[in-house]
Amino acid sequence: RSHFVAARAGKSANEVEEGSKSSPFWRAREDCWRPDVSDVERISWGMPAKKKGTGSRGMPHRLNEDERRSFDQARRKGFLEVYGSAWRSQRRDAPLLNSYRNLMDARGRPMVVLHKSNPNSSGGVDVLDRLVVDLSPLRLPEEFLRVELELKEKVMKEMNLEGGLKIDDENDVDENADDEESEGNEPILDLGLSDDSWENRPIYQLPPYSLSWEVSRQEGKQLGKYVGEVFDIPEKKATASKKPKGVKPGKGRRHGGYGIG
Repeated sequence: RSHFVAARAGKSANEVEEGSKSSPFWRAREDCWRPDVSDVERISWGMPAKKKGTGSRGMPHRLNEDERRSFDQARRKGFLEVYGSAWRSQRRDAPLLNSYRNLMDARGRPMVVLHKSNPNSSGGVDVLDRLVVDLSPLRLPEEFLRVELELKEKVMKEMNLEGGLKIDDENDVDENADDEESEGNEPILDLGLSDDSWENRPIYQLPPYSLSWEVSRQEGKQLGKYVGEVFDIPEKKATASKKPKGVKPGKGRRHGGYGIG
């Protein structure tokens, strides 16, 4: 049985069928551990997941009201919009990015995020936004370079946008995340890990493989929409999240866990 599948419109990673004659240029690993979408939604509310490994107390996923709105919009649009790094100081992490990457892993899709700049932080000078595409949820490290090159070629051909620079994740560190704030987070492994790791480990223990384009706000939204369509990311039937019964504001623990706002 093949270890890979070509994604088809309207199918999640767990539901995708093999043998598509119109295979796209990308594919997602099939025979591997992935979270269930329902569990991703549950831990985003601070509820326990049914499948072990979906979340971690060292990696916050619970969303606040504004993050919930952005998360729901991203499911419909095919890309997430955040300001800056989406860092939340109360949690000393970025729960929105954590939950969205978890969702993309569950669906076997790359994560597409438009990081919008804050004009006030540049002293009034115009600054560009950054569109980032993380291929790691595909869980095919041997395919990343090929997909990267083909995606950059498509973007250049369709939108006449150069870029798609590979992000050096060791050097591209969030300016808010110092050593003290990073204590207790899940260890991130490097890209040179075994095939078993990409098959069996949760996404928060796997390194991102990210490309970025510097864009204007309008270009960023157009590019996000285009890349989302290329990877069949939009969920056309996605609706606004409804708060589950019994979810209550929790104690303000520093990292993850249940019932934390």
